[in-house]
Order: sequence, then C-alpha cells, then structure tokens
Amino acid sequence: MSEQIPGIDPSVAPSGTGCVECEAAKGWWVHLRRCAECGHVGCCDSSPSQHATKHFKSSGHPFVQSFEPGEDWFYNFQDEGMYEGPELAPPQHHPLNQTVPGPRERVPADWQQHVH
Repeated sequence: MSEQIPGIDPSVAPSGTGCVECEAAKGWWVHLRRCAECGHVGCCDSSPSQHATKHFKSSGHPFVQSFEPGEDWFYNFQDEGMYEGPELAPPQHHPLNQTVPGPRERVPADWQQHVH
C-alpha cells in the first residue's frame, strides 16, 4: 500500500482536457496544471488568467501536477516546492494533438504579448 499524501488523491480523474474556466469563457492558455486533490484543470501562471493559482486560493488544495505530455512533477503552492508524487488517475496529460498554447483556434496572433 502506498503512503497517503495529504492534498493528493490519486483516484480522482482530471476535470477535462483544458482549463475549466478558460473553456467556459472561450479563452486560451499556455500550459495546464491539474489539481492533485480534486482534478480541476487550470491554466498556469504564464497564462493570461492564471486559473490554477486562483483555484488554489479559493479551494486551499495545495498540490498541482503538470498536465503537459512528458511531465509528471508536482508543485505545492503552500511551500512553493517541487515534488514527486504518485501516479494520478488517467489521463496523465492533455491530448497530444492539443497545441501549446491552446486551443489553437482561440490563441491570438500576438499571444506572447499576453503571457506573464
């Protein structure tokens, strides 16, 4: 049996393939982060709206995991540390054909002027 880490629930699936709030607002993102406690997928702090951090501030859920292909690191908002952790429920990342930044049809031509 693996060790339980407070703030990480490996059984919870991600909320979708893109940032929940950006999808609802027809926005776009640079990279995606997945809440390791509830599965909320939000956009990173380089993205215009920074929804992953906003989710932490409103929920108190401390850990996110990268939702990018080939990345499996965890970040703890409380102590700003990088961690290794358990494998979370699939899928492990957004679809491989999803662009970064994405989604392609909503990314403005001058997107680099809008990142943090």
